[in-house]
Amino acid sequence: MAGKKMVVRRFSWRLIGQQILFLVFGGGALLYTLWPWLPLVHGKPPRTLILYGFSILGEVMNEGVFPAFQAEWTAQTGEQVEFISAFASSGTVTNQMIMGVPAEVAILSLELDALRLVENGVLSGPTWKELPHEGVVNRTPFIILVRPDNPKQIADFADLTWPGVGVVHPDPLTSGGALWAILAEYGSVTLQGGGETAAYEQLLGIWRNVVAQAASARATRTQFETGFGDALITYEQEIVRDRARGRLAAEPVYPHSTILSEHTVVVLERNISPEQRELVDAFVAFLWGEQAQRIFVEYGFRSVDEALNDANPDFGYIAAPFVVADLGGWLAARDTIVNEIWKTRVLTELGR
Repeated sequence: MAGKKMVVRRFSWRLIGQQILFLVFGGGALLYTLWPWLPLVHGKPPRTLILYGFSILGEVMNEGVFPAFQAEWTAQTGEQVEFISAFASSGTVTNQMIMGVPAEVAILSLELDALRLVENGVLSGPTWKELPHEGVVNRTPFIILVRPDNPKQIADFADLTWPGVGVVHPDPLTSGGALWAILAEYGSVTLQGGGETAAYEQLLGIWRNVVAQAASARATRTQFETGFGDALITYEQEIVRDRARGRLAAEPVYPHSTILSEHTVVVLERNISPEQRELVDAFVAFLWGEQAQRIFVEYGFRSVDEALNDANPDFGYIAAPFVVADLGGWLAARDTIVNEIWKTRVLTELGR
């Protein structure tokens, strides 16, 4: 009997040990499974910031600026930041903000769209003027892209008026880039000593040759790449970026005189809660810091700090660049060059 009891006790301890091991490993597996959902395990949930921007900003923001700011904010505060972003033609994102999307920050192709936000009550006034460089965060000139080896021998805007030259152009009804292009086509004459008649004739000649249009500069580039036209009027930025990566199957042409487009940051105060204030202010300030400005240069945008632009050897030379202020500012340029000259006279002459 004693021997038999001894066997039973050994078996019981072995069973208890197995049960303990089962509970340890089973509990560990359960903890591993539930870990992501346990409260206070990861600290605070990620913060979010909502940004809308015009079409060609998508790559530099998603790949460059957003990750750089996220790393800086986490290092300073321990918090994670997630960006919710949307990129389309400047006119489209402006319309979306007028209709009430919850954007907290926007980067627009031109100040004219920011003024539309004021006119529609989205902004209380020209608040971007209080930001560094009056809201201008980066620049890029308008240039001409032609087919390999430049078979039409295009060297300047005037050459786009020649018979037989097909021009691809963004649509001024939706694209901020298209309005910049119109100012480039017109101002390249008047600001170089040419008269208004000569400038009108050049604008008319270019638009007589327009064979394709699209809603944004990005979409127009796609049209050109699929075979439309002989020349594309577009931002330098995308050309520089593609050439640096060996993806440019065309040739850039730098006009003697052209406009530097200036891109405007706006902060939509009505969409910013008190607890978001510090985050939004930090991000907006970051855009003009050296790190973000160097990222813009790397991705083909020209910095507002001229000293940083030497870092990108692919920026082309422009003999006589100008800005919209040289044309009297956006309100004057819209009323005269865009509305009176292009929309009324040019389109009427062309029967469009």
